[in-house]
Amino acid sequence: MTSEALTVRTITAEEHLAVVRSLSRSSAGSSAGSVSFLQTPAWAAVKPEWKAESIGWFARGATGSEVIVGAALVLYRQLPKVRRYLAYLPEGPLLDWDTEDLGAWLDPMAAHLREAGAFGIRIGPPVVLRRWSAAQIKEGIADDALTSLTSLPPTERSQVGARVVSQLQELGWRPQSAEGGFAAGQPQYNFWIPLVDAEGTPRSEDDVLAAMNQQWRRNIKKATRLGVEVERGETSDLAAFHELYAHTAERDHFTPRPLSYFKTMFDALGAEEPDRIRLYLARHEGDLVASTIWIRVGAHTWYSYGASSTEKREVRGSNAIQWQMIRDSLAAGAQVYDLRGITATLDADDDHVGLIQFKVGTGGEAVEYAGEWDLPLNRPIYRAFELYMKRRG
Repeated sequence: MTSEALTVRTITAEEHLAVVRSLSRSSAGSSAGSVSFLQTPAWAAVKPEWKAESIGWFARGATGSEVIVGAALVLYRQLPKVRRYLAYLPEGPLLDWDTEDLGAWLDPMAAHLREAGAFGIRIGPPVVLRRWSAAQIKEGIADDALTSLTSLPPTERSQVGARVVSQLQELGWRPQSAEGGFAAGQPQYNFWIPLVDAEGTPRSEDDVLAAMNQQWRRNIKKATRLGVEVERGETSDLAAFHELYAHTAERDHFTPRPLSYFKTMFDALGAEEPDRIRLYLARHEGDLVASTIWIRVGAHTWYSYGASSTEKREVRGSNAIQWQMIRDSLAAGAQVYDLRGITATLDADDDHVGLIQFKVGTGGEAVEYAGEWDLPLNRPIYRAFELYMKRRG
């Protein structure tokens, strides 16, 4: 595909969405890249504080006509007092990462973004480097000598991922810390529940449930026995979700997003595809005890946001709502249910280990992405940007 020079230029949202649909049919869970909802054209409307552009890669087809072979959503954030931008491609771009010539893809992209006024580029290749099973992680947490996933031998190493990292380094890209970064970059470690087996055959609900630990299965049964009811919500239910989400934020000490953010998200993603985004509500005797947001792109589904009440935690609404989203993902033909970010810690004394323990109970696997990488285009301005971000804290 890269024997002839690829060209990059602005494309329409319709052209961009066509690439998303094409690539998302069978790429979920693969080491060579999947399609993130952060790379859909609709995501631009969710981030109005960024200037957005859809770009496409074009190659010459067999008949000599141009064929679009890749796409990306680019978000431009202006550096204060300077008419230059950081070009950010969250969990993207969407291209052929299983290539021996990554420069043939990234070099024309860099030239295009430079002309658009970018002083630097940040990408997040949707490429898996390593995987760890739930059983391995459980053993690692129990072993006092192990404090991080990075010190635990993985169940799988990706040759594609290793080749991507090597080529990025050779091309002058710089790896970024997943802990900080501009606009609080995307997590490098995620937790997945595979919904197909190694041969690609869909797993049954019984298979997925059997892989969960005893505590998860007990909590799901308890929620059912106590009468927890999970239902799909409408946009009009977002206010109830947000009230519970704000309560969760206060309890767990994080800064909540405003209600308007979620309304924009539902309007934008829902308009792009009819089943792109869903709201779930779990109630017990009329009381809202948990609420979550589910997103789907092709064969990949995500648990995106969640909220739970401090009261009635004993009815296990969070387990019930997760199980319903997993069941619905299976019914939708998804290959992966993505529980999103975890830290790499295995230290039993670390405050973050509770999150990974909760997710490990589902019987899934931890996956490490290639992480986010920067390419400075204007080195003096890029250095000023780095200084600005350090001062910003």
